[in-house]
Amino acid sequence: MIKRRHQAVGLSVLAFVLSVLLLPSGLYWAQARSVERVSILMPAPFADASKELVHAFNQQHRGEIHLETIRGPLETEAISDLAISSLLLGDAPFDALLMDVTWLPKYAAAGWLVPLDRWFTAADIDALASGAREGNRYNNSLYRWPFTADMGLLYWRTDLMEQPPKTPEDLVQISRALQEQKRVPWGYVWQGRQYEGLSCVFLEMIDGFGGFWMRPDKGEIGLDRPAGVKATTWLRNLITSGVSPQAVTNYAESEALQSFKMGDAAFMRNWPYAWAELQKPDSAVQGKVAVTTMVAEEGVSPTATLGSWGLALLQTSSHQEATAEAIRYLTSVDSQKKLYLGYGYTPTVQALFLDPELMDVNPILPDLLEALEHTKPRPQTPLYAQFSDVLQRDLNGVLTGNQSPSDGMAEATSTSKTILRSAGEVMP
Repeated sequence: MIKRRHQAVGLSVLAFVLSVLLLPSGLYWAQARSVERVSILMPAPFADASKELVHAFNQQHRGEIHLETIRGPLETEAISDLAISSLLLGDAPFDALLMDVTWLPKYAAAGWLVPLDRWFTAADIDALASGAREGNRYNNSLYRWPFTADMGLLYWRTDLMEQPPKTPEDLVQISRALQEQKRVPWGYVWQGRQYEGLSCVFLEMIDGFGGFWMRPDKGEIGLDRPAGVKATTWLRNLITSGVSPQAVTNYAESEALQSFKMGDAAFMRNWPYAWAELQKPDSAVQGKVAVTTMVAEEGVSPTATLGSWGLALLQTSSHQEATAEAIRYLTSVDSQKKLYLGYGYTPTVQALFLDPELMDVNPILPDLLEALEHTKPRPQTPLYAQFSDVLQRDLNGVLTGNQSPSDGMAEATSTSKTILRSAGEVMP
């Protein structure tokens, strides 16, 4: 009897111990089942830069939301192809996408995105720098929230001149004078290769001559009009006159940066990221560079092509509230500050451009804020990629001497109108 009683007690104790040991495990699995798992597809550099932010988010939202980034390809076109392939299948394995500003109309028109208006207020928008507010809407709905700001800039050598050029004529005259004095081999380096960078360069110049590339809402193409031909002629003459090297027709951002960094040019067109590279010990122009907006004809406001990346929420996401929470966190003031101090990504909130801590790291922040006042998106249409390809091809043909500026712009205009007609309607 006593032995049985001891056995019964032993079993009871064992059951209690097991229940105590298993209780945390049960709680763990219950919690694991309740955690919303959110993923965001990002180009590789942004995914790498966001690791600390993702970790901090997960610490703050432990037991509620678990965020992870999917490290996509490095190249812009490759990440877009990956995203579109997933979305066409109808069940993308990610909840949000870090997208280039030019993708928005295409993605929104396809019905792939969720409007963000209910998660971001008018006060949130007002806190952004003016240029960062551009390129986030389609048909009056907010589909994209800016993650970084980016704009085309004119870099100039402070050891070679006291003031930067204001007009296209100024840039050419200063360049030639410096070349004649044997102070630089080249006056101006920029992106002339047949790729998206050339479209960005051209947008700044056609606007700078008082024209326009296209107005999708009206179906108007401005390439073959006087300002378009004048801008094309000016770019071609930079090469034929020797202000820019013939090799510029094969230059992307990195090639232009390398030439300018070596001290071979007085001016360079590039993006904000180039500033940090020019301040490194191996730079021949360290401490001798300033930035301004692109040149424009007298009486014409300059244009800085809007770059930037932003976060968009996908219709296929089953965790929309949690994903919106993650987007808000990743684009918060604190997050932007960390991204800037750690990786040099230009912020989007206006107050950060005048933050003393950030200005100690980069004194050109106020200049970037001014440049954001002049930003302009590339044509906002779902067909943008086709229009850009047409422009790049014909413009590069002009730059390499295969056709005249007027013929090149006439051809680009004709093909662009064919694209519009093939779409069956003027795209909004």
